[in-house]
Amino acid sequence: MKKLKGFLTTLLILFFSFLTRAQEKKEILPASWRMENYISRLQEKKVALLINQTSIVGSKNLLDTLLKRGVSVVKVFVPEHGFRGSADAGAHVNNEIDSATNVPIISLYGNNKKPSKEQLADIDVMIYDLQDVGTRFFTYISSLEYLMQACSENNKELIVLDRPNPNGFYVDGPLLQPKYKSFIGMQPIPVIYGMTVGEYANMLKGEKWISGLQTLKLTVIRCMNYDHTKTYSLPVPPSPNLKNMTAVYLYPSLCFFEGTVVSIGRGTDKPFQQFGHPKFKNEASYFFTPFSKIGASKPLLEGQNCFGTLIAETPEDALKLINRKLQLNWLIKAYTLYPDNKEFFNPFFEKLAGNNLLKQQIISGMSEEKIRNSWQKDLKTFKKIRKKYLLYKDFE
Repeated sequence: MKKLKGFLTTLLILFFSFLTRAQEKKEILPASWRMENYISRLQEKKVALLINQTSIVGSKNLLDTLLKRGVSVVKVFVPEHGFRGSADAGAHVNNEIDSATNVPIISLYGNNKKPSKEQLADIDVMIYDLQDVGTRFFTYISSLEYLMQACSENNKELIVLDRPNPNGFYVDGPLLQPKYKSFIGMQPIPVIYGMTVGEYANMLKGEKWISGLQTLKLTVIRCMNYDHTKTYSLPVPPSPNLKNMTAVYLYPSLCFFEGTVVSIGRGTDKPFQQFGHPKFKNEASYFFTPFSKIGASKPLLEGQNCFGTLIAETPEDALKLINRKLQLNWLIKAYTLYPDNKEFFNPFFEKLAGNNLLKQQIISGMSEEKIRNSWQKDLKTFKKIRKKYLLYKDFE
């Protein structure tokens, strides 16, 4: 026991030394790296984690890191895309046993989005540590909401290890209307909401958007040296089709194509950096061809040459193009190019938009500027709510 305590003490000293150097260099560090702020709360406790491949401390997964420090991790929950982050969007993820640690892994996707009373019965503390991308339809915040409900209902402590939002430097897009609530949009927030998951968790509880959360014992561990004026490059891809920061920056604008007949490059090496369709052949000199691969089995328009546009190849170019706004010009362009407008949209589009208005605006030929103006009143109201829960310096 003395040897173990000595080992843990040495490790903590090394961490403190590393964090001191990081503070001096003003490096942005996710909360999971700041172990001095939460590891003592896990001692003599049975712990469960909601994590995936993005949940790293240095170069190690949080599960491995905590186990090596003597924390009793009894199970791991995983969101969409699974523990290793390789499953297709929307694909079923099986429960399993992690071969490296023998810890049970339970999927929180599909029919089991919310941990059950039985699944939480043998734990004392739940930890949430997922790298979000700051977009309403990216489902990690939906998993967070269900987790908060489950912890509140079963009297379990929840610790959110905050991570920087790579799209946290602006707020834009239409707000979700209750009628269109789904797992890809559960609350009345805009497409780009400009909050970290820790700030968002505090807002869910503080605004009482979910009944019963008043009794939730919630703790948010903050990031170091992060604020909303800064950009942050993700060390690990957050999902199999967001392969780089170019895609992460373009994702909020290009994800709307998932509700259309047009491909955004799933099944290629540049998903969410391009768009195209075989029927655009006469309008474009650029093309790509989707094929089945890990994270993109049976992609839209598989094996067909999709003519269209490569939007950006570097993060710098992507940042210039989006200009801190949700860009609709690519979507509008594709709609005008497609020969049969009635076939362009599918029902999934309204879930992504969070309303049925955006589709009608595009069909009617409304300009991007007028569409953007139509959601400004709601954005102003949301921004006032958002301000109350910010943990970091804002961009405004």
